[in-house]
Amino acid sequence: MPNEDVCVLIPALNEEATIGQVIKDFRAEGFDNILVMDGHSTDRTRDIAESEGAKVIIQHGKGKGQAIQEAFEIIDNDYIVMVDGDGTNLAKDAHVVLAPVLEGKADHVMGNRLVDYEDGAFTRLNLIGNKLINKMFGMAYGVWLEDILTGYRAFNKKAFKSFELKKLGFEIESEITIESVAKDLRIEEVPTTYLARHSKGATKLNPLKDGWRIGSTIYKMAKLHNPMFYFGLIGGCFILAGFITGIFVVSQWFEGITRVPLTVLTALLIIAGFQMFVFGMLSDLVVTLHRENLRMLRKISEDKK
Repeated sequence: MPNEDVCVLIPALNEEATIGQVIKDFRAEGFDNILVMDGHSTDRTRDIAESEGAKVIIQHGKGKGQAIQEAFEIIDNDYIVMVDGDGTNLAKDAHVVLAPVLEGKADHVMGNRLVDYEDGAFTRLNLIGNKLINKMFGMAYGVWLEDILTGYRAFNKKAFKSFELKKLGFEIESEITIESVAKDLRIEEVPTTYLARHSKGATKLNPLKDGWRIGSTIYKMAKLHNPMFYFGLIGGCFILAGFITGIFVVSQWFEGITRVPLTVLTALLIIAGFQMFVFGMLSDLVVTLHRENLRMLRKISEDKK
């Protein structure tokens, strides 16, 4: 497959220390169609990118998510390789990431950074956070992936034109993965090398703040894709709170003290918790039926084509 059918998408913000080399490396690998979505950089990122032969578009809004949404609307190539502009990924790995898509084996390919990473590429907090988020994603959506936060991805046109994305920040990677699962796209992970950031390139990711946003995104979107997980977690919290207050009420009762208000609260918490479980089961049934109907409609549409 000729590389003219592939657009290399690089969302960038203040990456003057690395963007030039990233573009050079991809051009050396045979990729000449390179699009840099610039997030209103205040340094020389745009000038360097243009001097290296990349097409540069200044995004209308702010945030990595918004840049990717805008790029997906603009790009009309058959395939996209999406990569960060901070020089943490190897351009030669693009062939590995693209291969399953070009061969028709996958619609969306994700580069797994956790297989081979350089010393200093991840902090201990980053690694712990990544593992927790990946486990949470697996429990919420039933698809167990190793690195849902990777920025190195490949898509075919069917995939990136089908996404209905809303997140504007770093949550976009998890939202793209959730959308892929929801739309029954074929997903594959391939190993890629992850390098430590350039000494002059400061990270824009706040591990705690952005980690919370990413986790919240996974949880909130589960309401539409796996309501049993969403409502079950709420129900579990209610029941746990009920058991805690219940233990206190019982211990006080053995001491001859009756806690009527707490007894009522305990009963309400436990009942509410079980109701949440029931509501989750009913919602899950509705979502399952809806998903099956969509699959049938897609199959009918593909058969007609």
